[in-house]
Parts: sequence; structure tokens; C-alpha cells
Amino acid sequence: MPAARRRPGRLVRGGLRWVADGLFPSGANPHGVLPALLILLAFVTGLVDAVSFLGLGRVFVANMTGNIVFLSFALAGEAQMSRWASPAALAAFGAGAWSAGRVIRWTANARRAFAAATAVHALLVAAALAVALTAGHRATWPQAALITLLACGMGLQNASVRALGVPDLVTNVLTTTLTGLAADTPGRAALRRVASVAAMFLGALAGATFHLTTGPAPALAAALILLATAALMARGGLSRERTPPGPA
Repeated sequence: MPAARRRPGRLVRGGLRWVADGLFPSGANPHGVLPALLILLAFVTGLVDAVSFLGLGRVFVANMTGNIVFLSFALAGEAQMSRWASPAALAAFGAGAWSAGRVIRWTANARRAFAAATAVHALLVAAALAVALTAGHRATWPQAALITLLACGMGLQNASVRALGVPDLVTNVLTTTLTGLAADTPGRAALRRVASVAAMFLGALAGATFHLTTGPAPALAAALILLATAALMARGGLSRERTPPGPA
């Protein structure tokens, strides 16, 4: 029975490893399943940013560059832009990133910190889902709670992903990724960049479709499932894969 219970996990891990290996030249992937997990997290970014922009007052919980611009619009007098939502997202994102930085220093192991940060991120999204199901997303206090929970989780995610040093796979801002696609010679690096862009695009498409048809709960539930899967796979990989010596 224990072996039977482990078989689905092995199949999932095997599929993720196959995807991850395909993003690098043959035999050149030192990161295990992490590249595939980062693609899942880019999809999560699209999901939650769709929910936040469409349902929480024109604010991003992942794209902080957008929030800087939105805040300037609000201060200039644009009535459709909230003066508190962008600062709240920036503060919560910063708190999440700061916390991840402390965990990275404490563990001295980027993969272990990533697994822990992803698990906490899943808990924060679970709390956001509970808020959306019980209090909705239209009143001010549920909006503030959702922005804080989701942006803090994205801060955790981005700081822990940054510490991993997996090349050409980002889960948040894609400007540099798109620049590399246009400017550099095509190759496996371009494939990794395309995977990040496609994952975030599809996540945003799915999140917007969920939100516009049934509200934020289905998108948040999907994000929770993906984060929980990524946390379990990352945690399971700690005992099976050697940590690479540094960023590639």
C-alpha cells in the first residue's frame, strides 16, 4: 500500500523532471525538477495578478513595477486608481521578500528555503481563498486582506526563486525575458524564456476567465493546488537531488 500511494508522486515527479530536462541541452540540467516548478509558479503569477487587477481595484500583487506606475497615476488624480491599494501591495510584497531573505540566510540552502517559502505561500493563498469565500472581494476590508495575503506570498515566491539562480526562468516581471528573446541567439535559453512567458500568459488568461465568469475563488483554488504541488515536489526533491554549487 505505501508503494502504491507513492506511485502517483513518482509519476508527477518523473513528468516534471522530463519537462525540466527538456529546457536544457542534453545532460546539462543541474537543477532537478526546479525549472518545471518555476513554470508552474509563473502560471500562478498570472492567475493571482488577474484576480487582483480585475477584482481588487486595479492593483497587481505580483508585478510591482505596475504598482509604482499605478500609484503615480492615483497621485496625479486618476479617479479609477486607488491611492491605498498599490502602497499596500508594495508593503506586503516587501515584507514577503524580506522574510524569504531571512529564511535563505538562516538555512544557507536556497532549495530548502524555496520549499519552505512555497509552502507558506500556499498557506497565504489558502487564507485568501477563505476570505474570498466568506467575505467576498468588493468591500474595502476584504480587498485589503486579499491584497496583503497575495502580495506577501508573491514577495516570498520571488525572493526564493531569485536565490535559486535558475537561468532564464522568471516567475514575475518578463521585460528582461522578452528583451533576451528578441536580442539573443535562439537556443535552449530562448525555450526557457518562451516557457515563462507562455505560462504567465496562460495563467492570466485562466485567471481572468475564472474571475469574469464566477469570481476570484476558482482562480485562487487553482493557485493553491499548484503551489501545494510545487511545495511537495520541492520538499521531496531535497533528499533526492544534490544542490548545485551555484547559479548557472
